[in-house]
Amino acid sequence: MNAPHVAWIGLGSNLESPAHQLRSALGELAGHDKLQLLARSRLYRTTPVGGPPGQPDFCNACAAVATPLSSLALLDLLQAVEAAHDRVRDVRWGPRTLDLDLLAFDDSVLAHSRLTLPHPRAHERAFVLVPLAEIAPALVLGRSGRVATLADAIDRSGIEHWDIA
Repeated sequence: MNAPHVAWIGLGSNLESPAHQLRSALGELAGHDKLQLLARSRLYRTTPVGGPPGQPDFCNACAAVATPLSSLALLDLLQAVEAAHDRVRDVRWGPRTLDLDLLAFDDSVLAHSRLTLPHPRAHERAFVLVPLAEIAPALVLGRSGRVATLADAIDRSGIEHWDIA
């Protein structure tokens, strides 16, 4: 596969066996003929940020992939994987079976109606920065800075390793 681009993806789930949802999605990404899985973080249990009160904890992780796809084509692929996992988009920041966020794509800066790169809130979310720092500590998120530096400075309360099956 000719893979000129590297993309970083945030994964999250808090419904229907969240750890299984993430492992399954990672397997689907790794098995896709237009993607090469370069790295994946451990799984993390995280307290929900925003959204409706009382929702279950999330399972989060990050992955890096190589791909010949454009950023928008990759977004389409990620949304198709979400749909295959019965993702419903009815409540902003609400519970979900699977959420795949395109966090960064090469060093692209993009403001498109469907996609903003780097992800506009990645630099302020421990559930993104902690797993992303495992696989891409030197990655720079636009003007926000290096992932390792951002992860070192973020409040890590509400995030821990997910150590159940």
